[in-house]
Amino acid sequence: MSQRLSPEYRLRVLLVEDDDGDALLVEEMLADVDSPVSLERVSTMADVVSMTPVLADCVLLDLQLPDAIGLAGLDRLRAHTPNTAVVVLTGQRGEQTGMAAVASGAQDYLIKGQVDGPLLVRALRYAWERKRAEQVEQQFLQQQMIAAENSRLERGLLPTPLLSDPNLSLATRYRPGRDGSLLGGDFYDAVELPDGRVQVVIGDVCGHGPDEAALGVALRIAWRSLVLAGLPTAEVLRTVEQVLVHERIKPIFATLCTVDIAADRRSLRMCLAGHPPPLLISGARGFLLPDDELGVPLGVAPDVSWTPREVALDPGWSLLLYTDGVFEGRVADGSERLGHENMAALFLRILHDAPDWRANSGDALDQLIAEVMKLNRGPLDDDVAIALLTHSTREPAR
Repeated sequence: MSQRLSPEYRLRVLLVEDDDGDALLVEEMLADVDSPVSLERVSTMADVVSMTPVLADCVLLDLQLPDAIGLAGLDRLRAHTPNTAVVVLTGQRGEQTGMAAVASGAQDYLIKGQVDGPLLVRALRYAWERKRAEQVEQQFLQQQMIAAENSRLERGLLPTPLLSDPNLSLATRYRPGRDGSLLGGDFYDAVELPDGRVQVVIGDVCGHGPDEAALGVALRIAWRSLVLAGLPTAEVLRTVEQVLVHERIKPIFATLCTVDIAADRRSLRMCLAGHPPPLLISGARGFLLPDDELGVPLGVAPDVSWTPREVALDPGWSLLLYTDGVFEGRVADGSERLGHENMAALFLRILHDAPDWRANSGDALDQLIAEVMKLNRGPLDDDVAIALLTHSTREPAR
């Protein structure tokens, strides 16, 4: 919406007119009208250009100046003060010129000899408001373009999991805590290696601002690069932590959960760096994996190590990895957090009520987020990342 001009506002008008008689008429018309207008006059375009800046809300411009005739004068004026409203003055036969001036950027035109005080004041005030409306619209369009560019950039930074095993399906949901953004400090990824093993990561950079989002992208890309290079998990974690320490611009840390699934899909090796454990679903049962080997988050202490935990898998398993944004919402009267144990129980109930959930596991993730938001009585404040990896036995494992 444009800014409205209050009746009490003293409109600052710059008259650019070399004819003393015409200038006197303008002064008399304004004097006869009870409207707050402050008038300043110059005689040439050179006088206007010498003003830096032009302290006027609206310029009343004669198109027949000694040093600027016709639309050339308007072009010079708009180039010098593009944010100032302009009303042009034309001669008795200058209506076509006035219309051309409006098409070239002026807000209005007036014909000499056909103007009285009320018409002049109304034209000046309307021109000012039109200019403000044009500027607001232009700023809005620029903001839309910037937002669209940022969205394309952020969408390009979201991961595309590298999975080729037809017995594995991966459903993910990602919701940043920042309004109007596609990226937060949470991140996830999945990579299938040439030997058949599948490695999955989910992480959370503390905080959810633009700095944390950029750091999360750096950590995810570093993790993928190191995994594709074939480095052992322990070395991957140490190197990712080095990236965190070198790239962060303030002392922040990140939690991480990595899962290395065997090529026969019958076991996994898990490392927890300050991150809550995944939920393993096997048949109709489900349980959180043990966190007795929970290590410290990345970036907290130097020279630490993370002990892997081996877990056996039955055919047809599913594994839910998540960040704390999905379970730190409020419940009851708002005094308690949901917690990851209650979140896991909630998700298992959702799966129990939908026996065919494996056909579209993304719906189950959507329902989980919806239920958590309902318990929270509103949108979640923190970033949310969820990944549900499901194994089927439709074809023999490789």
